[in-house]
Amino acid sequence: MRLLLSLALFFSISFAFAQPAPQPIQRIRRSSVVVQQGEPLTLQQAVSTALESSYQIRIARSQQEIARNDYGTAVAGFFPFLTGNLNNNNSLQNIRQDFIDNLRPPQNQYGLLNRNTQVGVNLNWTIFNGFANLITYERLSELVRIGEVTTRANIEGTVADVSTAYYDVIRQIQQLVSLRQALDISRDRLDLARANFEVGTRSRVDFLSAQVDYNTDSSAMVTQQQNVRTAKIFLNTLLARDPATEFAVRDTIIVRNDLSIDQLRQAMAGNNPLLATAALNRRVANLNVRIARAGRLPTINLTGGYNFTAINNQGGFGVRTARNDALTYGFQATIPIFTGFNQRRLIANAQTSALITEYQEADQRLQLQQALEQTFAQYQNSLTLVNLELENFRIANQNVEIAFDRYRVGNSTAVEFRDVQRNAVAAETRLINAEFNAKIAEIELLRLSSQILQETK
Repeated sequence: MRLLLSLALFFSISFAFAQPAPQPIQRIRRSSVVVQQGEPLTLQQAVSTALESSYQIRIARSQQEIARNDYGTAVAGFFPFLTGNLNNNNSLQNIRQDFIDNLRPPQNQYGLLNRNTQVGVNLNWTIFNGFANLITYERLSELVRIGEVTTRANIEGTVADVSTAYYDVIRQIQQLVSLRQALDISRDRLDLARANFEVGTRSRVDFLSAQVDYNTDSSAMVTQQQNVRTAKIFLNTLLARDPATEFAVRDTIIVRNDLSIDQLRQAMAGNNPLLATAALNRRVANLNVRIARAGRLPTINLTGGYNFTAINNQGGFGVRTARNDALTYGFQATIPIFTGFNQRRLIANAQTSALITEYQEADQRLQLQQALEQTFAQYQNSLTLVNLELENFRIANQNVEIAFDRYRVGNSTAVEFRDVQRNAVAAETRLINAEFNAKIAEIELLRLSSQILQETK
């Protein structure tokens, strides 16, 4: 009996050491692990598609076109107003007359047509209204510029949103690759635990524990596949195309590390569309004050007209037919003497509105400066984390290789190996998120400084 036990123990140990040595776990290129379906989609292609298809940009451009159409001397009131008038009045009369003196016979007439036609052309031309037309023309010019800047803000915002969504797809795919690599390791561990259990070198508990961990990693990978799909659907929506469209993206996130806060501050102060819009709104408000003050000055209108009248009466007394025409001309001057202090109220409200736009501009500048400083701090912190997490990831991968070797020969427990494996997955997840956060901060800095269009060309 002892001999049989000794032989069994000998063959079990020999079988365990006869297993092939584990291969080193390499950092697999992500695109070689996850096969993406659909046509390749670059960031430049995504941005180009969004700029052509985005409904928000189309709306902004349409509003800009309206402002351009309104910008003209006619809307400002430089041209005269010329109107034509036509009045045609007709009546049918039945006349029955008996005279008192009985000297004239009774008169009975039926269906008498009386027609009165008037045709005229009238002109009204405001030649002076306190220079309000000149100020209005300047105001319309500023509104056109506001439309242009608003469109640019929408374009830059769209580019930033598309870029963020594009890199989020990459991040989700990277995390899917990380989980798939962890699943591969768990499968190797499960195969080893099954083989050891079958030959009796490991307990059933170790085999069942490996099975549970493998199922847990499978569940995590299924969840992550849904996260990838959700990220792709969101990007497709931003591109205004079928959300179910399949596409493939590149497998890495490259973060710039050369952004300068001084250069960003200077670019934002001179180019940010939100700040430019605030300045233009203040300019429009000041013009509104001048228009309100123009209401205190006289208004002079030139008037003129030509009228033609034709009369044709078939019955009755008086004129039977007539043709009259007249040419009229003159001017009209209106001087506001007292309006119940209404003009004073209009000027005061316009001045208050101008003051509000000054406050809004100052607040907008402060908010943008705050956003720039905070985002740049996040950007620097994320770059630091990328370097730290990259080193942690390398160390964690080496630990997985060592722990798997120790686990295979029986020098490490399943719990110890699982802890090392979890640490490796967590390290890679932190690295992926650090790269993504750094890229998102970079995108936001470029948007705030209005340089994002140049970066995506």
